[in-house]
Amino acid sequence: MTRRAGSADLPLHGGRVPPWLATRMARLGAVLCEAIVIEYGRDELLRRLSHPFWFQSFGAVMGMDWHSSGITTSVIGALKRGLAPISGDLGVHVCGGRGRHSRNTPGELLAIGERTGVDGAALARASRMVAKVDSAAVQDGFDLYLHGFIVSDDGRWVVVQQGMNAGSKQARRYHWLSEGLSSFLDDPHAAVEGQGQGSIVNLADARAARSRSAQLDLLATTAPENIAREFARIETANAPHPPEPVPSAAEGTPCPHERGKGAQIPLLPHLVMPDHHDVRPADVVARRLHGALAAAADRGPRDFEQLLQVPGVGARTVRALALVAEVMHGTPCRFSDPARFSLAHGGKDRHPFPVPTKVMDRTIGVLKSAVRNAKLGREEELAALRRLDAQARALERDARGPSVDEYIARERHDAHAHGGRSVFGWESAPARMDTPVRRTAADH
Repeated sequence: MTRRAGSADLPLHGGRVPPWLATRMARLGAVLCEAIVIEYGRDELLRRLSHPFWFQSFGAVMGMDWHSSGITTSVIGALKRGLAPISGDLGVHVCGGRGRHSRNTPGELLAIGERTGVDGAALARASRMVAKVDSAAVQDGFDLYLHGFIVSDDGRWVVVQQGMNAGSKQARRYHWLSEGLSSFLDDPHAAVEGQGQGSIVNLADARAARSRSAQLDLLATTAPENIAREFARIETANAPHPPEPVPSAAEGTPCPHERGKGAQIPLLPHLVMPDHHDVRPADVVARRLHGALAAAADRGPRDFEQLLQVPGVGARTVRALALVAEVMHGTPCRFSDPARFSLAHGGKDRHPFPVPTKVMDRTIGVLKSAVRNAKLGREEELAALRRLDAQARALERDARGPSVDEYIARERHDAHAHGGRSVFGWESAPARMDTPVRRTAADH
């Protein structure tokens, strides 16, 4: 019935998404989902949401902190708000969320079942079981605090849930996709994988069936006080003692229900984001960035002739649209550097630069126009975005452009003109004594 589709390790970040950005995230997230469903169908949207690298890039292009745990909460929240008014027409529904909202998921699924005819009770059971597997059957040190359940009118679904480890100040995101297997307890995960943080107890492994059976027999045949006494004896025997040399990988293998980094198991997509908040050159595949910039400069004026007549839509908006187009059309291998997508609309904490609200609003306007016309049978604008993405891939081998640091410096210099805003407020106009920022052909 289910398969774990991937996971992500992220630094824990506090704070809240300000209302001015939350509103824009909801609008941009919803119209992007609409465009993907028009182009590829609802099942493809669910597949993308189940991929940790795409999900992180999706949040980054919407102006959220590119590397932090907050992307999970903000994206689920933005989709829940943005898709609610159109869920009946789109056939995609978002349930759950953080904290108390996660506990409302079963009830929300039952309500969706009554409206659409899907089996809401079965969906509610799946929601509970997915949460139980990642919180109890698989014990990896992360306590779940967020559970998002996205379901289509066809009854297919994706679950995105997140846990935190307060000691390491890390969060881990788990992605599930409804396909493939028939049991939650016999290898519902294709793998359990992550940075080595000690032994992981995985009772959802088929090889742990004997352990599960023994636990049930123990509960059925042994008095509770005897179990407690035996557990206390084991705890005493396992009390901390001087460390022993760590054996090499060749000296032993993990038990079937204990999987660490050295386990010989197939690997799922696993995203590990750095602690540093600033976007650095190493975080971005520069040739992909240069391809997007070159495509925006080369194809923008030709493919967006009508759109460029809209007041304010110019070269900077087309550069943002080139990255948005890749979120719509890119294949999984294109999302190995989520930081690159933050270069479309910046970030709320001013990393890599303040959110250019005017550019973001124009991006949303262009996408809304394209989706609206596509529903009426006029797909020229969506086709232009598709060509923009294809051109970026074609040009990236030979394209040249500014370094990542130069690009960010230019965006910060121009932030005031683009309506730059962050949690620290509006950006001020640059002082006259600022050093001029080097321009490229992509700016004109």
